[in-house]
Amino acid sequence: MRLLGIGSRINHQEYGKGVVTNVTSRHYWVTFIDSGLETIELDSELEVIEHAAADDVDTVSLFDVESSLVQILKKWSDASEIVPIADKWKGGKLILEPADTALQSKEIPIDTFFHKIVMLRDRLRVMEQKINSSKNLDEQEKIDLQQYITRCYGSLTTFNVLFKQKNQQFSGQSSK
Repeated sequence: MRLLGIGSRINHQEYGKGVVTNVTSRHYWVTFIDSGLETIELDSELEVIEHAAADDVDTVSLFDVESSLVQILKKWSDASEIVPIADKWKGGKLILEPADTALQSKEIPIDTFFHKIVMLRDRLRVMEQKINSSKNLDEQEKIDLQQYITRCYGSLTTFNVLFKQKNQQFSGQSSK
């Protein structure tokens, strides 16, 4: 059996004509004209219309392309990633009590507060990217603005206790 590479064009008796878009140890992922993406066994009966050898093709899978696209979108858009709150805070509430007992206290669900903190973090990241890619700012202005953003992150480190994953927490300017 000769292994087909990504880009091979085939004709399958059930699905019709298609192009191999990924190859795993057991399957070809084939995008068929009529039925879309299907996985078929490596030893399936099929007619090879155009063979792209596994060695001859730059084998970038659909998964690799999708992963790259997700990373690009995360980096350059203001779409928020899903950031989990630490388990101990789920369902909790933040209570703000004024010093004047005649005034009413305010309760806010911690999940709502946390969501707003995450949105602030994401917007700071987008601002940081826009500053770094700006063609209208000189290097010193970029450095100065970057330092302000780093100080903002530092001011927000108090809220790191709310984050479930350490790598999603705020980090400010290092004391080193």
